[in-house]
Amino acid sequence: MNKTQPEELKEHERERDFFCVVSDAFRLFARRSAIMLGSAWAFAAAVLAILVWILTGPTFHFSDTWQLIINTATTIITFLMVFLIQNTQNRDAKAMHLKLDEVIRALKGARNQLVDLEDLSDEDLKKLEQQFQRLRRKAEHDGTHSRETEPAESR
Repeated sequence: MNKTQPEELKEHERERDFFCVVSDAFRLFARRSAIMLGSAWAFAAAVLAILVWILTGPTFHFSDTWQLIINTATTIITFLMVFLIQNTQNRDAKAMHLKLDEVIRALKGARNQLVDLEDLSDEDLKKLEQQFQRLRRKAEHDGTHSRETEPAESR
């Protein structure tokens, strides 16, 4: 049976809503996990777990199973943490890019071409880097490099 266009649109919106809900739930979970797991308490708990594992070594005669427990646990935790960390870093990087883009747009005299640099190819980024290096060398050669632009510790 063929669906009408309104039925297809409703179906598409339900799918989209489902993915949005899942995405938002993961975003909240990743953010809260990053806050909790990046704390001193989480580090202390990990150190405590390792100490307990080490202290139980003699009881289990440092067996292969004893070693397998820590290897498996750390592998699983590391695997899951990669996704949480990457999600958090992606969001933070995106927010930083947007803030910098706003600053570039707001500053009179700033080049708006510098907005969305993260979307440029590696080759284009290299060319832009070389252009800034040439500008810096020219400023140093012309003596336009003033003391106000120098870091305080170099004065």
